[in-house]
Amino acid sequence: MKKILTITLLFAIMVGFKNDKAAYRFFDADGKKTKYSDVLKDAAEADVVFFGELHNNPICHWLQYELTKDLYTEKNGEITLGAEMFEADNQMIINEYLNDQISGKSYKKEARLWPNYKTDYAPLMDFAKDSNLQFVATNIPRRYASVVYKKGFEGLDELSAEAKLYIAPLPVEYDAELECYKSMLEGMEGMGAHVTETLPMAQAIKDATMGYMIAGYTDSGKLFIHYNGSYHSDNYQSILWYLNKYKPGLKIVTIASVEQSQLTDLDEEYLNRANYILAIPEDMTKTH
Repeated sequence: MKKILTITLLFAIMVGFKNDKAAYRFFDADGKKTKYSDVLKDAAEADVVFFGELHNNPICHWLQYELTKDLYTEKNGEITLGAEMFEADNQMIINEYLNDQISGKSYKKEARLWPNYKTDYAPLMDFAKDSNLQFVATNIPRRYASVVYKKGFEGLDELSAEAKLYIAPLPVEYDAELECYKSMLEGMEGMGAHVTETLPMAQAIKDATMGYMIAGYTDSGKLFIHYNGSYHSDNYQSILWYLNKYKPGLKIVTIASVEQSQLTDLDEEYLNRANYILAIPEDMTKTH
């Protein structure tokens, strides 16, 4: 009788776990369910890992933090962090904060932090600080991306030599037929918005600058982990297109984040979006 009760209890526990609501699920590019441990193993063997996030999704930010900690352990601390959310002209402020040369108050006041910094990116920055890691501000200053939106790439030629230090080398190569840029233009036009071809150009200068900044750190032998909106690395385009031009031959692992109504299977539209697709329930609460 005791044995029967034990078996019954174990069965009940297993059924309970099976029926628990999952907060996320990883799939590979072909839509096969994948364990977190497999993602970690593959990422640890890469030169660069792109974690494409949904900016307001708590699961993305939690897993970014967990993956970063685990890769730090796997690589014996030989990692470098970088993010779209920090602009290149703020690198000195970030370095001063990481090195305890300025107060946290001064850093937060001057570094033009995103509104959701406290909940979503501070844990990563503080991990870098506590672990003596570099954290690279990879993005172009937004005022220069605005120049491209208003005047096209030619507008950048008017900037000072000092300003150009925070931008990918000019002239920047640009392929308007890349799906990431073509679909952006078509999508806005489909919404009835009046847009010009400079809109995807402004996106491209961000991608080019991030790719260029990342490339500059790949000779260190350290794994570079980059956090960005998923659209900046989806479909192996955008930042990756530029990074592969600046530094061909790198082993790159990409993670794309998507929301869908169920986590049993990956929706067909998300197949091959990245090496790994992080699927999250579409009704997940938001950080902002």
